[in-house]
Amino acid sequence: MARTLKEDEYSARRKDIVDAALRLVYSKGYEKMTIQDILDDLKISKGAFYHYFGSKQAMLEALVGRIEEEVIQLLLPIVHQPGLNALDKLERYITTAAGWKTAHKNLMFALVRAWYADENAVVRQATYASAIRGISPLLSEIFRQGVNEGVFDTEHPERLGEVFLSLIAGIGEKLGGLLISGEAGQNEALIQDSVAVYTDAMERVLGAPGGSILHMFTKSLENWFKENQ
Repeated sequence: MARTLKEDEYSARRKDIVDAALRLVYSKGYEKMTIQDILDDLKISKGAFYHYFGSKQAMLEALVGRIEEEVIQLLLPIVHQPGLNALDKLERYITTAAGWKTAHKNLMFALVRAWYADENAVVRQATYASAIRGISPLLSEIFRQGVNEGVFDTEHPERLGEVFLSLIAGIGEKLGGLLISGEAGQNEALIQDSVAVYTDAMERVLGAPGGSILHMFTKSLENWFKENQ
């Protein structure tokens, strides 16, 4: 019982630090946020911070992990919804994940430059590995259903979650690079062409109907680029 209490206290304190960092990312941006800002916000010592996180990069990994957890909780009901066919599940899956990012666009902009910085390459790789473990099984479940329904034609649906995620990561890197350069708004045609290439690959590996996955991503892109009125 004592050990459980200590573990709960550790998790709660770690969550407090991530919450503070998230507030500061919104108000200052990740690059301008310092560990001292977090210490001042929570009135804790530097030693207390380093008890939970070994570096600012570790904090970035925790922030992205928080995002991943939130999105997974939104996706689980879609994957397990009875009476919904696989194509509809995949479309809701993609639009829900993209919709979260659109709704939190300021956070995405605040993190994107740091996320693709060279010094955070190890964090990117670790987070990608975590996404493979947490998200690819959900996609594979949809793909197995699609094979059973005859809308997907693949012999390895259980392995395609990882492949699908790698292709999504490719789209993300393309978008991320344009966001960092400030050219995303002026290069919608380039983005659309890139998405068409990646979604064509997705459709081919899944044996999905031509244009079906492109349609899903196109809708999400339209929402992302829609100007705030």
